[in-house]
Amino acid sequence: MAASFEPEETAPRVGLFVTCLVDLFRPSVGFAAAKLLQDAGCSVEVPVAQTCCGQPAHNSGDRAEAVLAAQNTIEAFEEFDYVVAPSGTCAGMLKVHYPALLADQPGWAARARNLAAKVHELTSFLVDVLGQKSSPARFDGVVTYHDACAGLRELGVQGQPRALLKSVEGLDLIEMRAPEMCCGSCVRHPASSAPIARSKTDNVKATDVRLLLAGDLGCLMDMAGRLRREGSNIEVRHVAEVLAGMLDAPPIGSRNAIAFKRTA
Repeated sequence: MAASFEPEETAPRVGLFVTCLVDLFRPSVGFAAAKLLQDAGCSVEVPVAQTCCGQPAHNSGDRAEAVLAAQNTIEAFEEFDYVVAPSGTCAGMLKVHYPALLADQPGWAARARNLAAKVHELTSFLVDVLGQKSSPARFDGVVTYHDACAGLRELGVQGQPRALLKSVEGLDLIEMRAPEMCCGSCVRHPASSAPIARSKTDNVKATDVRLLLAGDLGCLMDMAGRLRREGSNIEVRHVAEVLAGMLDAPPIGSRNAIAFKRTA
């Protein structure tokens, strides 16, 4: 995904960090994020040089690969006024972990800190930086919202998406039990993650909503898969898609979503 969206020369220049999962599995989230930013008055660019943020390597202990990914990201994004990601996980990697990861790298430590100061998760940027208080979108239905771990615990993303969702005409937001509980997406530790995932989807289903939302595609894909295996009809989408009014793509995890991705 590579594009440029420029409303006017004086607009804040935003580099959109698309994320690997969005690029590979759900490009509609990237386009929704770009639309939200552009509608908020930003000049939006998607650097073609961007790759993975390096979190998989970092979490696996492959420091050398994580450092290379971080350096590439810094070079691709440091020229922008802001760096925005539709993912608290990736934004957290850039903002929280890059300065520590590159602290002992000559010439890179300061650049990592400078980049970190510009990085924001999408809804946090819209609300906390741009001061957006409402969304012009419309969605007729009842939804619930999952707080992804990194966005909540590393970046403090919690009230921002809810504030925007509550302004959407026709939308009714119902809180599930323990919305801050992890979705359980850890394939390396199935014995401990499976019970967490089961508790999460039980909480989602107990709300009897039409739609589950979150701001992190990794969590959404995991929960969508489990809900489908459990026979639930609850649909799953990224919050950006609802806020941007871009609902043409089928729900995440549905059979139609797979066909849509292949033909898009």
